[in-house]
Amino acid sequence: MVLETKYKMSKARLDEIREELHYLETVREKEVSELIKEARSFGDLSENSEYDEAKTEQGKLYSKIAELHNILENAEIIEASENIMHVAIGSHVQVKCLADGEIEEYTIVGSLEANAMQGRISDDSPFGKGLVGAVVGTVVTVEAPAGAIKYEVLKITNK
Repeated sequence: MVLETKYKMSKARLDEIREELHYLETVREKEVSELIKEARSFGDLSENSEYDEAKTEQGKLYSKIAELHNILENAEIIEASENIMHVAIGSHVQVKCLADGEIEEYTIVGSLEANAMQGRISDDSPFGKGLVGAVVGTVVTVEAPAGAIKYEVLKITNK
């Protein structure tokens, strides 16, 4: 029995993936096809590095297209919860690190949208798992490589 992975994401992220797939299946596929055609014109394929590189590029392209199709087929659209009583996917959370008092803000997202540099934390990450379900005033403990870190949830919004 094969378990299918569901990819949690916003509608905006789903649309971005559809656009990327359309580009790869139309524009990029034609570009790679032209590279292969051009490389074939150079003669002997057994010693033709341009042909080998073009075929490798084609393999990568088809792999990416298959990956995006899989994501789209197994996408689960997550709408921001109207309930801002507890942290969920789509919540914007303000937390205070109890070790140093630093206040930080994050948005909880599905794993395909995560970007720590932009403050977008996956619900599957240790930090995201610690925050999901928490309410204002809750102290959550997050296991980090440096050890356990405690955060207090200060504010939850649907920014």
